Amino acid sequence: MKTMTRQRPIGSGYGADSTAEDVLTGIDLTGRTALVTGGYSGLGLAATRALAGAGARVVVPARRPGPAAEALRGVPKTEVRPLDLADLGAVRAFCADLAATGRRFDLVVCGAGVMACPETRVGPGWEGHFAVNHLGHFALVNLLRPALAGGARVVSVASAGHFLSGIRWDDPHFRRDYDPWLAYAQSKTANALFAVHLDALGAADGVRAFAVHPGSILTPLQRHVPRASWEALGWITPDGRPAPGFKTPEQGAATAVWAATAPLLADRGGLYCQDCDVAAPATTDDMLVGGVKPWAVDPEAAARLWSLSADLTGTDAFS
Repeated sequence: MKTMTRQRPIGSGYGADSTAEDVLTGIDLTGRTALVTGGYSGLGLAATRALAGAGARVVVPARRPGPAAEALRGVPKTEVRPLDLADLGAVRAFCADLAATGRRFDLVVCGAGVMACPETRVGPGWEGHFAVNHLGHFALVNLLRPALAGGARVVSVASAGHFLSGIRWDDPHFRRDYDPWLAYAQSKTANALFAVHLDALGAADGVRAFAVHPGSILTPLQRHVPRASWEALGWITPDGRPAPGFKTPEQGAATAVWAATAPLLADRGGLYCQDCDVAAPATTDDMLVGGVKPWAVDPEAAARLWSLSADLTGTDAFS
């Protein structure tokens, strides 16, 4: 597969221990504007702080604007705007309000998400993970298309969780046999495929896209997983510390920030990244080792998902 042959590390000089601040060393984002969904909690908050610290103005969409504003208190050049990614009408209103400002965006990090939720139906019966993690971001980026500056980068935060499932083409909304982990996994494959086809469509106009695996990090994302299960899942040690191989939020945010800003990626796109470099194809099923499975970078699957998503959301500004 042609796309898989492009999936090989390029020697970024950074690694799993690098932080978001590390990868911005020597990079001045003054005059640039970023949008970071989920930018007030966990990895998103670490990314927002790093981007703002490098001089960027950062717009943070938030389902809970009050807590978001509190979390970002003291972080310069940040602006909170209300947005619920599960509500397509809210996504349209958010983008219309931004369009009215005439603002242009250089960086978009699609980082908000949910994990292992109880079965949830959104809008016309969409499965919750697929709706929030993928379809909400698909609509957001398409509706923002007129506001994306030349040379803009879009980063989709995926996960090694994609190892567990490709797209369930016959039942993407889990109308039967709902499984919270498989629903999450499918949405993470969708995040990766979104970047593949967005880059294919946008590259000619200077819009490049990447998907990233941030690594394993304990954040509010795991709020639906009982704490009593964390040790059994290998997330924490018996004394309650993060298990070996887990990252801090600042380390977890680094790959998304690197993909959004690294000069080394200026002529590249449509790639899946981890540990602040382009990821290699996965050779094991060990998600801590990572890499990318072929179904998450398949151009035909990416085009098929794009068509399905455009039909579901009624948005397609790139084709």
